[in-house]
Formats: sequence, structure tokens, C-alpha cells
Amino acid sequence: MSLPTPSSQPHKSAPVFGLVIVGDEIMSGKRADKHLPKVIELLGARGLQLGYAEYVGDDPVRITSTLSRAFASGDVVFSTGGIGATPDDHTRQCAARALDLPLALHPQAEVLIRERMQDTAREQGTLYEPDRPDNIHRLNMGVFPQGARIIPNPYNKIPGFSVGHVHFVPGFPVMAWPMVEWVLDQYYHPWFRQEAWVEKSVIVYGSMEATLTPLMEALEQRFEGVKVFSLPSVDHAEHGRHIELGVKGLPSLVDLAYPAMLAGLHNFDVQLGPELVRS
Repeated sequence: MSLPTPSSQPHKSAPVFGLVIVGDEIMSGKRADKHLPKVIELLGARGLQLGYAEYVGDDPVRITSTLSRAFASGDVVFSTGGIGATPDDHTRQCAARALDLPLALHPQAEVLIRERMQDTAREQGTLYEPDRPDNIHRLNMGVFPQGARIIPNPYNKIPGFSVGHVHFVPGFPVMAWPMVEWVLDQYYHPWFRQEAWVEKSVIVYGSMEATLTPLMEALEQRFEGVKVFSLPSVDHAEHGRHIELGVKGLPSLVDLAYPAMLAGLHNFDVQLGPELVRS
């Protein structure tokens, strides 16, 4: 099966970004997930946005199903966790199964893993024995679906891998986060926004989202490129029941759309509260 590389894609609208977080330790609550907020932060720093996230335990059938959807979607998907070489690590094998590709030891990954083993031996003051069974087993961490590209790991050299627009990194944040950054900067720079987005919103009392929907739709039609959002709350500590209604996008567009939104709200029997600006 042949999949496109990111660099072969036309530079049109920004792709959808997704995140898959693998691990029983997350599903059981033994560890709290830190990847979701960090990936949102890394994307946001580049003017990009996460479209969705999925959590899945260490079940090979579920992982394979999840990755099959990721590959078929055409979205840019980051998968964290499960790429080690212990019995509960299934992600590498599931990725190959989802693609109907064989697994193979990646030559560059083998070099990096052997370098890491030699570094560890020097740090411990021991002799590096390449044919020792545990060292041979460690090479499994470089067994990827055939044709995969490696993702450098600045922490300990053990690489992740990419196939098409799906990118696999370890579950450890200290490794995963710089690897995600590398992928973004290496492959998706053409979609970085050079001009930061801004949000302007206002607290609206005494209305329902359904009542305001026609105004929201009219604003998006009138100001192409602006996104209108509403965040309802029923028990906010300061504002009580309210809707935060706002627009976000390029500052030049928001400066036009926001006054139009406020003017439109005057046609409704609502009370307006504080205005908020975020960038």
C-alpha cells in the first residue's frame, strides 16, 4: 500500500489535526493525560487547531480499528503511546495491520537504537554487547510498517515513525512533545498562520442559543473566514446562566465582524455583560 508523504500534498487550506492517545494507564486513571492540552498548545502556537481527540486502551483490535479510521481520514493524526517493545505495546503492529503492510526493521532506526545502547553502556561503565538477547530485543522498537519514515527523538534517540499523515510518538511527554513539534515544523509549516488570530466575545444574558443561531449564521456568511462561536453556561460562578457569544479569526476581519455582531444583538431582547478579548 502506498501512502502520500506530507510534502507531496498541495498547500491549500490547513488540514484537520487529530490526536489518538493510547494506553490502559490513561483509561484506568493510573496516569492523567497530559498530551491533549499540550498538543492544543503546540498547534495553537503555530496558528493551528486540534479538530478531535480519541482515547483507546491497550486492546489491539480497538487500536487497529482506530488507526484504520485515522489512515482513511486523510487528516493529520498524532498517535501517542504503545510503540515500545514490551508485551503491552501494540501500536506498531496495529498500524501495520491497519495498512495491510509488513513490519520491518527500519535501517536508520536500527542505527539510532544501537547508538543509544552504546551510550547506555558507556554511562553504566559496561561493555556494549550487540548480540546479547536483551539488546537484540530492543531493536524491536525500530520495527515499523514497511516504508515508514522516522521521527527523531532528541531525548534518547529511540525514534518514532510516520506513515502518510499519521505520526507515532512515545507516551512519555518528555519525548513525545518535542517529536510532535518536529513533525509540525518539518511537514506542516506552509499552513502556519503568520498573523495571529484574535477572539472577541460578549456575555449575553436572557437568551438561548437557538434564538441567536440565525445571527451567527448570517455573520459567517457575511464575513468569510470568521468563525462565530457560542459557549453556554448554566451555573457560572460569576455570570450565572449566560451565553458567551463571539467571533474569532484574523484581527482585520474580527474588527469588522464583532461590531456587526453587537449591532445584531440589539435586535433581541437580551442584556449584554462584559466584553472579552483573547489573542
